[in-house]
Amino acid sequence: MITTVEAVAELLAQAERVAVLTGAGVSAESGIPTFRDAMTGMWSRFDPAELASPEGFARQPAMVWNWYAERRAHVTKAKPNPAHLALAEIERRVDRFTLITQNVDGLHQAAGSGRVIELHGNIRRVKCSLDGQVKEEWAADGEVPPRCPDCGGHLRPDVVWFGELLPARAFQEAGAASVDCDLFLSIGTSNLVEPAASLPWTAHRHGATVIVVNPTDEGQRRGPGIQYLLGNSGEILAQLVSAAWRKTSEAAHP
Repeated sequence: MITTVEAVAELLAQAERVAVLTGAGVSAESGIPTFRDAMTGMWSRFDPAELASPEGFARQPAMVWNWYAERRAHVTKAKPNPAHLALAEIERRVDRFTLITQNVDGLHQAAGSGRVIELHGNIRRVKCSLDGQVKEEWAADGEVPPRCPDCGGHLRPDVVWFGELLPARAFQEAGAASVDCDLFLSIGTSNLVEPAASLPWTAHRHGATVIVVNPTDEGQRRGPGIQYLLGNSGEILAQLVSAAWRKTSEAAHP
C-alpha cells in the first residue's frame, strides 16, 4: 500500500518507540557508491567476494587493504545528508529510538545520532585478523596491511565480509528493538538480504506499523500490512520531521 507524508507524520508524532533500518540508499545521497558500484576502474575486473572475504584477504591481503583504503578515503570526505540529519532530529524527539544501519560509513554518528547499531561494522575502524581486537587508530608505517601492535597479525577493515556472521550482540539488539517498537521505518534498502531483511517483518508481527521509504517500490520484498512512502530519503525524512512536529506544535497551541 502506498501512503503519504502526512499520514506517516501523524504516526511519527504519536510514536513512543521508533526503530529505523537504513541501507545503501541513504548513503548514496551523500555520494557514497554502493558496494558493487565501487567496483570501478582497476577494481572492475575483480569478483566482489575476492575483495570482501576472509579467503580473499588471506590470499592477497595487500590488495584487499588497498581497495578498502580507497573506499575509506572516499567515505571520510563525505558529509551527512538531510536523511542523516532528520534521523538525528527524530532521535531527539522520540522517547525511545533505535537506529539500525547496514551502512559502514559512520555518517549517522557524524550527523548526531547516538543510538546506532552497526550490523555490518564500520569502515573507519580496523580489527586484528587474528585476535579480533578493534582499533580506532593504527600506525601507518609503510607495511601493507599494517600489523596489530599486540600480536603482529595483519589488520583488516572492521566490516562484515562474505561468509561471516553479523555481530551477534548487534543483531540481538536490533531484533529486540524491532519487537519492542510501535513504528518501524525501513529506509534505502530493498529488504531482500537476510538476516537484516527479517527485521521489518519481525516488527510487523509484533504489532508495529512498518513504513518502507524508497524512491520506488519495485524490487522490494512484499508483505501484507507493509506501507510504502515513495521518494528520496533525504527529502521524505525532512518533510516527515517538519510535518510531524508542526502537528504537535499546533495541537499544543490551537
